[in-house]
Amino acid sequence: MSTNKRITNYKNFYQFYLTEHKKPLTRIFHFVGILLVFLVIFYVFKSGKERFLWYCPIFGYGLAWFSHAAIEKNKPATFRYPLWSIISDFRLFFELLIGKQKFTNK
Repeated sequence: MSTNKRITNYKNFYQFYLTEHKKPLTRIFHFVGILLVFLVIFYVFKSGKERFLWYCPIFGYGLAWFSHAAIEKNKPATFRYPLWSIISDFRLFFELLIGKQKFTNK
């Protein structure tokens, strides 16, 4: 699928998203980033220390963007499709968690 043409539905976007997250380390970095986001939210909920919420974008985006630059060697879809990208980050996290998606290409 060409990235020059605008994707107009989420089903097609998610298929594109998966092609941009092929390498196991990219998937691991994304998974760990979202896991850390959940841990921060849980900590904030339990402690009442909202000041720690600023860690969420650092963990969520920081690890993901690092993996795109250093491992996958592509540009994150977040810049063109911010809402679908964040939804897909969480979707991939849960699909990896339940085994619907795999960390490896095997």
